[in-house]
Amino acid sequence: MVNLFKKLSGLSDKKNQPAEVEAPKIEAGIDEPAEQEWLGSDYDEGQLSIDVYQTPDKLVVKSTIAGVKPADIDISINNDMLTIRGKRFSQEEIREESYLIKECYWGGFSRSVILPVEVDAEKVEAALDNGVLTVVLPKAKSAKQISIKVKEK
Repeated sequence: MVNLFKKLSGLSDKKNQPAEVEAPKIEAGIDEPAEQEWLGSDYDEGQLSIDVYQTPDKLVVKSTIAGVKPADIDISINNDMLTIRGKRFSQEEIREESYLIKECYWGGFSRSVILPVEVDAEKVEAALDNGVLTVVLPKAKSAKQISIKVKEK
């Protein structure tokens, strides 16, 4: 019985030292072709930062997306999900080795957010002003809340 306890607790019979446990081996990194295939072609997209707030009659989504033309932005609503997608193009070709600092993101970006309330999709408006995208989503007229009493049988 003592040997069973020693094995379960990780103590070996030799000098009551904890048994050595091998660390799991990490073999494949993100560069493996199988993992790249699983991630799909959208893996290279940047994530758009957003602010979302509400008033009594609407939801408002704002995002800074300087350098993007309105024609390069796609906004869609599917069920209760708002998706903003687009591309930002660099104005000039610069060799990688010429960069001293490179923090700006160039290429495709997207952001999806679940809407907390039902919206009137037919009345949604979007505007781009000085690099700030504003999407206004009017709240749908909600039905009256009905209370249902539970009867005991």
